[in-house]
Amino acid sequence: MNTLTRAAALAALALTLAVGCSGPSDRDSGPVELPSVAAASLPAPREAPAPAPVLARPAAAGEVRLEEGPFTDRVKFSGLALNGKAGAVTGHLAITSDVSDLLALELRAAFYDAGGRLLGSGSFHYQEEETAGVSQGERRAEGEGIDFTVPATGVGGTPASAVLSVPVLVNE
Repeated sequence: MNTLTRAAALAALALTLAVGCSGPSDRDSGPVELPSVAAASLPAPREAPAPAPVLARPAAAGEVRLEEGPFTDRVKFSGLALNGKAGAVTGHLAITSDVSDLLALELRAAFYDAGGRLLGSGSFHYQEEETAGVSQGERRAEGEGIDFTVPATGVGGTPASAVLSVPVLVNE
C-alpha cells in the first residue's frame, strides 16, 4: 500500500469514527487513537556484484567463464573468446526464452591474470533504438541474436582469463 493510499484510508477511518462517535453516549470513550503509519520504504536499487578480486578456481589460459545470474537461463552464448593482447572478450548472444527482439543488454567482463588475480573489467551496452529510422541494411538484435565485444578498460597487464556476466537483459 503506498503512502497516498494509506493516508486516504486513515482519513476515511477518522471521518467514520468522528461521525459514529459524535452522538450521546453512556460511556466516556475519551480520544480515539489512530494507528500510526510509517513512511513507505522502497528497496534500494540493486547493482551487479563487484568481480571477485581473486578467482577461487584458477582459469585456464584463454578461458571465458560465464557467471550464473538471473538472466543466464534466458540466453545462449556461442563463440566466446578472450583476446588477451587486445584485452577484450568477444562472442555471440541469442535469446532462448522466446523469439522477441532484444531491447537492452549489458554484459560485464572481469579480466584476470594467469594467477587468477583481478586486473580490471569492462562492459558492453546495447540499447534498441526506434525502429522507424532503421534501414534494411542496418543490423538489429533480433531473432539470431547479437555479436558483442567487451573491451577491458584500465587493465594493468595482459588478461589470461575472463568471467562474463549479464547484469541487464530486457526483451519484448
